[in-house]
Amino acid sequence: MHIERNIVFWSAALAVFVGLLWLLSPILLPFVLGMAIAYLLDPLNRRLTKRGMSRTLASFIILAGFVLAFVLLLLLITPPLMRQLSAFIDNSPAYAQRLQALVSDPNHPWLKRLVGDNLASGSAGDIMNQAMGYVTGVLASLWAKGQALISIFSLLIITPVVAFYLGCDWDRIVNSVDQLIPLQQRETVRSLAREIDASISAYVHGQSGVCLILGSYYAVGLTLAGLNFGFLIGVVCGLISFIPYVGSLTALVVSLCVAIAQFFPEWGRILMVIGIVLVGQFLEGNVLSPKLVGHSVGLHPVWLMFALFAFSYLFGFVGLLLAVPLAAAAGVLIRFALRRYLASPLYTGSRPS
Repeated sequence: MHIERNIVFWSAALAVFVGLLWLLSPILLPFVLGMAIAYLLDPLNRRLTKRGMSRTLASFIILAGFVLAFVLLLLLITPPLMRQLSAFIDNSPAYAQRLQALVSDPNHPWLKRLVGDNLASGSAGDIMNQAMGYVTGVLASLWAKGQALISIFSLLIITPVVAFYLGCDWDRIVNSVDQLIPLQQRETVRSLAREIDASISAYVHGQSGVCLILGSYYAVGLTLAGLNFGFLIGVVCGLISFIPYVGSLTALVVSLCVAIAQFFPEWGRILMVIGIVLVGQFLEGNVLSPKLVGHSVGLHPVWLMFALFAFSYLFGFVGLLLAVPLAAAAGVLIRFALRRYLASPLYTGSRPS
């Protein structure tokens, strides 16, 4: 009966959490983003408080530095990024027609075999125009919904305030939650919480470094190689590198298509672009991810991709922010449940002592 009551309680708590998340998702973005920033900066906050600085002053200094660095970064990359994005949208039909002409050329049958007959026989310009129309329509819809649900002003004001207050009271909040846990399950819950925190921290801090390094490498490398829109491709692929394999595959496919449309038949330039992307993939898989993220995170790539797509589909950008911590928590709890099951009489067939 005790186990059944626990199952009913936690199932009801999960249902309430999911229901509140679904109902309040339109207004949760600044709060979730502020919580994510506070969590991301908490290790630095702890270091400063250990050196004798007050929690409030440390939170203010760290958050002010973070906001200043973020604003400076936006001022530096936003103008060239917007120019290249506009040029890419304007020139994409011409690039598609160039690729279609190369594929349809009887002197290059290997290209036709590589991409298939659909691109060779169809109108690449129409396909590209439809794709661009779809992308711009989705962006416009997201912008309109975002403006209807929450203004940019409130996002810029509420998020730093939430991050500041959570940074000041983080330890107090954790201790308050800890005191609410039943005494009989307190050590078990603490152990699970430490495991979840280690998994989330390892992935978030490590993968943030991977995205930053890869985005900078792709942007600089493709730009120096003379690839049109190299800066745009590099930044976008770096940003989406938090999804396993998606950033690298996107960089390879988009860079190769642009390189063929721009440089063909200069194979040296095309091979240079391919080499830059392949080196980036090698660094990500063999150097950056093992060193910065590690192998003990406990998040399988397939499980992580499913969580990212599922939560972003259900809850939008808020779900995208919550996908990694919720996937990490679910992974820890599932492993804990499996350990309990393997040690239970239901699995072993023996009677409990």
